[in-house]
Amino acid sequence: MKVLVLYVNSFSYQPKEKNLEDAPEPNSGESFEDSILAFIQVEESDEEKDLKSREKKLVNHIKWTSRKNNTKNIVLHSFAHLSESKASASFTKELFDAAQTRLENADYSVAQTPFGYFLDLKIDAPGSSLARIWASL
Repeated sequence: MKVLVLYVNSFSYQPKEKNLEDAPEPNSGESFEDSILAFIQVEESDEEKDLKSREKKLVNHIKWTSRKNNTKNIVLHSFAHLSESKASASFTKELFDAAQTRLENADYSVAQTPFGYFLDLKIDAPGSSLARIWASL
């Protein structure tokens, strides 16, 4: 799994183009402030491991970056451009949902961008050292 985490002053999206046939209809877009925006690519090798272990690794990384940036607001975004390897859409969505539940149970405010859509993005991210963190988990 590859993860690029950005601390954002503000982030908003608008659904633009459906790229998974069975993706549900998205909302009209959302905006967030003072958040961790996690661009996540789940890889094929992640499916060979236990879902719980992948979820725990992802959540621990997000919690760490959240603490470093002093926010409890999280946005999970599926971003299949960090690696050539891709997990199945169903495994990826299951991992995202499990991570969201675990984070919410730890008192984080969590949202997911619409799964299965290309989005127009607006990102305002400060230029500090811990505002941008890449990891291979």
